[in-house]
Amino acid sequence: MKRMLSGIKPTGQLTLGNYIGALRNFVNYQDDYEMFVFVANLHCITEYQDPKDLSKNLTDAIALYLACGLDPKKATIFLQTDVHAHAELGYIMACNTYLGELSRMTQFKDKTAKGEKNMTAGLYTYPCLMAADILLYNANYVPVGEDQKQHVELTRDLAQRFNNKYGETFVVPEPLINKVGARIMSLSDPSKKMSKSDETNKGCIYLLDDLALARKKIMSAVTDSIGVIQLDKENQAGLYNLIEIASSLTNRPMQDIVDEFAGQGYGKLKGYVADVVCDTLGTIQNRYNEIIHSRQIEEVLSDGAKKASAIADNTLNTAKEKIGLEIKY
Repeated sequence: MKRMLSGIKPTGQLTLGNYIGALRNFVNYQDDYEMFVFVANLHCITEYQDPKDLSKNLTDAIALYLACGLDPKKATIFLQTDVHAHAELGYIMACNTYLGELSRMTQFKDKTAKGEKNMTAGLYTYPCLMAADILLYNANYVPVGEDQKQHVELTRDLAQRFNNKYGETFVVPEPLINKVGARIMSLSDPSKKMSKSDETNKGCIYLLDDLALARKKIMSAVTDSIGVIQLDKENQAGLYNLIEIASSLTNRPMQDIVDEFAGQGYGKLKGYVADVVCDTLGTIQNRYNEIIHSRQIEEVLSDGAKKASAIADNTLNTAKEKIGLEIKY
């Protein structure tokens, strides 16, 4: 069975975009691949996070992994810092990464272009840690959104560079990108991705949002003045986004939804999308509440750390031996 790995960085509460673009796919993949899914808490601290908020977000992320349908009997679920090999191989990867490669990474380039000050070294070097996250488990596939494909491409370059220098060590991973739902956009500004850092809180639906609030956000979503329900991503980005959300959650082709609501007002379509979203959130939240009041999170993380560490430590030790870092007695 091929191996797949992915993780989410919960710098805030997980969103509907996280569910459609990542979590839902993890659940679908766990029957066909050997799944490793982690919470990327080291990546959270490249920028300051309030410690109490961060701790809650980490707990909620694990609970939502389970509530969305990840099965610890099928997938290895763990916290990044519970497997110490991540940080160590991250440094080794940093020593095999060129400054020019890191300077071309999108997040660093964007923040530099905006003139942001006081950026941390971690923000600059985190792609090296991300590469280590993947390579530790010899993952064949990494499901990512379009905006994360660059990180997997760097990981592939680093794996090949290391293998060429020191001999065959790492599996070279392939990115896996879904065609529908890979990039869910903001409801208030469909030119931007739905983000946990949405300052207005109007464009982002959180998985733990009150259902009445989630419905209000959908009904208030920005559309256009064209007034025709059709698939025109360029000129009707907000409408397209709503249709894509509904299509992703119902597994219906986008054109089927267009055909059903053709000739009707945007309000009818928004109502349908709101129903679909609230049905999904309601199911997830009911399960979340059961999990959060049990000891399941503790048990899942303990078991996951043991299984993940056994594989990661073996990969790390092999890499260290290849480099010459280990003394053989």
